[in-house]
Amino acid sequence: MTEQAVAVTVEAGLQAEQDLLAAVCKGEKQHGLLFWQPTDRALVMPRRMSRLEGFEAACTELAVAGWPVLLRETGGEPVPQSAATINIALVYVAPRSEGDHGRIEKAYERLCLPLCEVLREWGGLASVGEIEGAFCDGRYNVNLNGRKLVGTAQRWRQGLGGKRPVVLVHGALLLDNERESMVAAVNRFNECCELEQRCRADSHIALHEVVPQAPLLARLEQAYSQVIAAIERD
Repeated sequence: MTEQAVAVTVEAGLQAEQDLLAAVCKGEKQHGLLFWQPTDRALVMPRRMSRLEGFEAACTELAVAGWPVLLRETGGEPVPQSAATINIALVYVAPRSEGDHGRIEKAYERLCLPLCEVLREWGGLASVGEIEGAFCDGRYNVNLNGRKLVGTAQRWRQGLGGKRPVVLVHGALLLDNERESMVAAVNRFNECCELEQRCRADSHIALHEVVPQAPLLARLEQAYSQVIAAIERD
């Protein structure tokens, strides 16, 4: 693990997450924690959205606007990725003691609760839940001062020879304020594909708008190291 985010293209960052998941599934690693920051821009969305009517036209238009479309293996809705974003990927084998019931919620808690704890240390009002007008809104957004800061998603696979479930739980944190152009890209995609949802820039917040000098990665590495240690003891 490292306190530095890996600087990569969005496509390479998504692949690095899948490679980390594969390594844990194969037993090459017991767990993984990855921070990565894009060197380019993309609008990333679930593979299922490629079947939408208007998808190809939307891709063409957004590429011209500087937001090429990429597909990901997790669910949700379109999410803009750029150098203003820090991505957090946590991969682990589900503890035997947890069973199948509630493991999805537990994975989100392992990602979200440490983030909330750190935000509160810095004087922010942290919460988990939906925010009206946010892109890729969900029950497990991490919110700061009533606005969405982090979007989350996860993917499960059977690992260790099919004997144990392994999860990749991911968070995309808005570090710097690029809210207007991000929301415009999402809304334009939705318009092209005749989707009803429209997002608002003021439903989002960037960390540096509230805590300009936050030692984010150093503190998160500490927090997630504790999470991983607790999983290993289980």
